[in-house]
Amino acid sequence: MTTTLRPAAPQDIAELRQLYFEVYGHGYPVALGSDPTEMHRLITDPHSHWLVARRADTGELAGSVVVQTDPGNRLGKLVGLAVHPDHRGGGLAGRLTGAVTADALATGALDSIHTTVRLVTQAPQRVVARNGYRPLGLLPNAADVSGCETLALFACYAEGVLERREQVTAVPQALLPLLGATEESIGIPYTGTLALPAPVPDTDHPLPHLGGTGGTGGTAVAEAPPGTLLTAPAVPRAEGCTRPRPRTRTPMEVITAPGFVRRRFRELFPDPAGAYSPLRTPNTVLASPDGEFEIYADLDPAAGSCALVAVHPHPWAATGALDSLMTVLGRAGADYVETLLPLSDTAGLYAFLSSGFVPSAGYPAMRRVGDRFHDYVVLSRTDRQIDFRSTAVGPLVRPYLSAYLTAWTSIYLPPHEVVR
Repeated sequence: MTTTLRPAAPQDIAELRQLYFEVYGHGYPVALGSDPTEMHRLITDPHSHWLVARRADTGELAGSVVVQTDPGNRLGKLVGLAVHPDHRGGGLAGRLTGAVTADALATGALDSIHTTVRLVTQAPQRVVARNGYRPLGLLPNAADVSGCETLALFACYAEGVLERREQVTAVPQALLPLLGATEESIGIPYTGTLALPAPVPDTDHPLPHLGGTGGTGGTAVAEAPPGTLLTAPAVPRAEGCTRPRPRTRTPMEVITAPGFVRRRFRELFPDPAGAYSPLRTPNTVLASPDGEFEIYADLDPAAGSCALVAVHPHPWAATGALDSLMTVLGRAGADYVETLLPLSDTAGLYAFLSSGFVPSAGYPAMRRVGDRFHDYVVLSRTDRQIDFRSTAVGPLVRPYLSAYLTAWTSIYLPPHEVVR
């Protein structure tokens, strides 16, 4: 069977919706496979790349894939890879992935493209790895597709990007397993990165940020790096301890009015550098009744997930609210919550670690600042039981599973309960 690849057109939308239904049933949690308005927007967006595959003899739709882009941040995301069940086994998924990735990078407008793959089989991991994508970590319980599933994060890079990374010389201890897995799996060096001693709590003189954006890992007070999310001055209960603090209850109100949220977000954060979260648009605000803080989030109840985007009026205003945040988001349908932080943001990392967030994935050279690139890390928390028994973890991803389990243990289990 011969297939031809071409850009998607608006007249393909009806067939595309049927394709995604045939592949995923009613459980596909992404709007581009089910919402005609969103599909039309992406197909006609000059910065998006949507390819479809059709049989050369009958014209039947056989596959689809999309790269969404954030031109301002020079990032792309590969989503919606689907091959009709009748056309599997012939390498079409790999052809679509390679073609759309090459098209997107050929514009010169992107520094990297990332994607998440399901772990129900090893096949999706092999498809993206053969097309230049590198594994970067695991996102446990990140999506509700056919049940609660763990995803793997992969990324591919434009030429020369990884060679211009800013080094971070010291990070919290809980980050070291993840960095070690990155080095073992794809060879990005973190050998010289040391473990920082946890700062002693000082509630009278909190530090909003420890260490500068250059990745020195020092303890001098510096300006928070652009894009720091929810960076709080809170640190673990005692030096060297990263286990979650006792839960606190903070009153919180939820506003789920996407149009209002987007307008207010643009008013409060007119400079995109002030809330770095590429390809994420907040649709929900979680606010304290007294107006002390407003947390902006991208909530997706269909996928059972939420990404924290930014906090107003300053990054550490919601220091004591992270436990309450999880409770409120759980009631709103999100069992999985993640945030994105610079690897150099020591205080922000400690704040989330002390609230039960686990280092899940890295993203080396994610953000360009001038001619250099800065590493970021995804920290996630799920209050639903994690079950890795049904995950098909391939060799490239396996080090990240070990790293996650090690980090989870260090955060949630007291030392005397850990038997080695």
